[in-house]
Amino acid sequence: MDARATSDVVLVHDWLTGMRGGEKVLESFARLWPNAPLATLIHVPGTVSETIEHRRIITSLLNRLPGVASYYRYLFPWMPGAIQRMRLPESRVVLSSSHCVAKAIPLPPNAVHLCYCHTPMRYAWHMKDAYFGEQATQGRKVVGMKGRALELLLQQMRNWDRRTAANVHRFLANSRTTQQRIRDCYQRESTIVYPPVDTDFYQLGSQPRESFYLIVSACAPYKRLDLAIQACQKLKRPLVIIGTGQDAARLQSIAGPETTFLGWQSDAVIRDHLQRCRALLFPGLEDFGIVPVEAQACGAPVIAFGRGGATETVIPLGDASQPTGVWFESQTVESMIDAMQRFEQSESAFDPRALRSHAEQFSTQEFESQIRQIVTSAIERTGVRRANAA
Repeated sequence: MDARATSDVVLVHDWLTGMRGGEKVLESFARLWPNAPLATLIHVPGTVSETIEHRRIITSLLNRLPGVASYYRYLFPWMPGAIQRMRLPESRVVLSSSHCVAKAIPLPPNAVHLCYCHTPMRYAWHMKDAYFGEQATQGRKVVGMKGRALELLLQQMRNWDRRTAANVHRFLANSRTTQQRIRDCYQRESTIVYPPVDTDFYQLGSQPRESFYLIVSACAPYKRLDLAIQACQKLKRPLVIIGTGQDAARLQSIAGPETTFLGWQSDAVIRDHLQRCRALLFPGLEDFGIVPVEAQACGAPVIAFGRGGATETVIPLGDASQPTGVWFESQTVESMIDAMQRFEQSESAFDPRALRSHAEQFSTQEFESQIRQIVTSAIERTGVRRANAA
């Protein structure tokens, strides 16, 4: 594609290194605008879907570093500079999918920037302790001069993150939790558009439920998979973990025979496990969390930490005649064990058809309909502005 040609929409995403929740949102964007160029800091070919890959992909200088896929997360201090050195082709609308720095990319002349914000960068704001504190360093707190230097860096990142929010004309938030964070961090209002869940793919199964609990998650410190591993050890309950990540080795070292690690698996294998598991365990604090909705679409109840996005997607036991899960109040092993025991005592209260019905309100079709309407309106407004200017 000629970089000088005008495109209605240009897409921006932080990095392309795997298919997680943010990439599923990006996949919907790519499906709606199949010819839209895509800008990203780092692209590891073959790690995202064909729908995303099948277009012109513009990368930053960081993408030229040898073997960058193995250490890109440690390039956090250099990401702001890298994104601000990127240049986009001319377009009417820039649609960014941002949880780190994507929202700060320089805009083409007269373009409107719509930012679908998964969260203000959690590394610098509300979850910095989970990344850089005791949990992230296997018991060694970042203290002394190193700790002060880290806090100075994070303060600079917060200032930069707040300042570059002015680069966005309209924020779209993935949940009420994220909406409040945008308000707190950027002093900006936003429109909630819940992320897409492929309820056509994630369906009720025909096989009976089995005895194992399930986790489908990246193995990252803030996901708190350690709580689920220890809770299942104490209760002597089988646990299957699907996913991999930087914390996988530590988690395997603390796991007992009750826990089975399957590593990365295809969507078909994930669906099969969601259709057969006793319940999904979701111990982390998430901005939204697509996996719990996928689980409910397959009829699996969800045992989740009762903060963040789970409070918008899981109907807790005791709050309604047709619950879809159980919340636990604190991120401790004891609190999670209590929730699992309450679930097991009331297991018959969970109707797979009711769980499925609840999940359908978060469908891909509903998401894409809302996004298309918002972007089309923005394209029309830029067209009027340009005509008036001419």
